[in-house]
Amino acid sequence: MKDPSALLLGGGGFLGSALAGRLCCKGWRVHVVSHSPGGYTHQNIFYHQGSIEDQSLVEAFLPECTVVVHLASGSTPGSSVGQPVQEAEINVLPTLKFLDVFKNWENRRMIFISSGGTLYGNPENVPVNEQCALRPLSYHGAGKIAIEAFLHAFAHETGKEVTILRPSNVYGPGQSLREGFGFVRTVLEHVRNGTEMEIWGDGSIVRDFLFIQDMINSIEMMIDAAPHTDVYNVGYGKGYSLNAVIETVKKVCDRTLKVKYRPARQVDVQKVVLDCKKIREKLAWEPETTLEKGIRLTWQWMLHQ
Repeated sequence: MKDPSALLLGGGGFLGSALAGRLCCKGWRVHVVSHSPGGYTHQNIFYHQGSIEDQSLVEAFLPECTVVVHLASGSTPGSSVGQPVQEAEINVLPTLKFLDVFKNWENRRMIFISSGGTLYGNPENVPVNEQCALRPLSYHGAGKIAIEAFLHAFAHETGKEVTILRPSNVYGPGQSLREGFGFVRTVLEHVRNGTEMEIWGDGSIVRDFLFIQDMINSIEMMIDAAPHTDVYNVGYGKGYSLNAVIETVKKVCDRTLKVKYRPARQVDVQKVVLDCKKIREKLAWEPETTLEKGIRLTWQWMLHQ
């Protein structure tokens, strides 16, 4: 029997690299489409540098892929401030062009990695579940909502199964340093280098931090589950302020960190914690890694880079 094959859109990044490795360990062939140069060495990972909207590119290997995991995202909440057209051009439009190709292939399913940290805005109550109102504060969040809406319509029109996962702030070994993205990774980098860190606001912002392997487990379990169309939050389920994360990092690393607080930004959600009851009940998924343990594992990885 031929090995199962998956297509990872935007699979050259932090999450995609970890997922590709996990699937290969299970005997999958993995095709990766990404703008960035490939760094894969596994014989069952096939890297294709380019855009997900390139029809001739994706049509070359889409026929053998029964599962598509859409991880592609070219923005952060801070990078698209004041630029709604940019958000549409780099995230929404490429997805729609891919769907134009994807619709022609039968017996294919998609898992879209959305965002649990930006869609809900500042919810009235936390933890927030999938039924709560979507009130994004950033164009990045609005773009995710737009893609979700198109995917719902696409699933209805074509009959294909599209599952949406809304992760919280994912961190862990393998995460590269990226400006304006990855708070835990950024704090650890400043601790390692002994440099001053700047924080927007007073550090009281609360986020839900999810370790990379717990996130990969959720995707793997969703791939193994019967195909269906639905939406799931994926988070640790407990909130930590930025200041609390910094204190945990200092404790784990046994080092100090100098912090400079800057005026708060309007695009930053003040507090969001995800209610993950739905995915727990549907797939029996549970996060296994505490924040302290996850930071320790990430720090140990960084010390060997």
